[in-house]
Amino acid sequence: MAVQRLLFVCLGNICRSPAAEGVFLSLIAREGLEDSFEVDSAGTGGWHVGCPADRRMRAAAERRGIHLNCRARQLGRSDLLSFERILTMDDDNLRAVRSLARELEPAATGTAQIEPITSHCRQFRVREVPDPYDGDAQGFEHVLDLLQDACGGLLESLRSQGLRAH
Repeated sequence: MAVQRLLFVCLGNICRSPAAEGVFLSLIAREGLEDSFEVDSAGTGGWHVGCPADRRMRAAAERRGIHLNCRARQLGRSDLLSFERILTMDDDNLRAVRSLARELEPAATGTAQIEPITSHCRQFRVREVPDPYDGDAQGFEHVLDLLQDACGGLLESLRSQGLRAH
């Protein structure tokens, strides 16, 4: 099977999307599926380009054994052509990514499937992953709970579509 290219997107690429990237990477490492995926994250805004993930998110993730080593970057048009799936954290991100995709059509032939990450939740019934940036430590923990649920559901879905370990 070809490598699946997944991109997680939030607003600034310092809290939710790097956490989703880290959660998904830890899940595929546990399953021996590292060679089956290329995983990245980006933000719809460029304010934090080059910065590491928020220290509070890194600390919360580390407590769960999840390492967030990425640097923030901004979503670009080329991402819509090079990733099969783009998973957004909230409705604003979803609209921004879809708007960027419309700018490419009809010329684009390999446009990514764009969907909310929460569509893969199995336990939680939520529409969005809330932005924890202005909140307290519990907000970061809640985001990780949601992302572990959603990323687990995403991997389960991809496995049901024929994904195998190498």
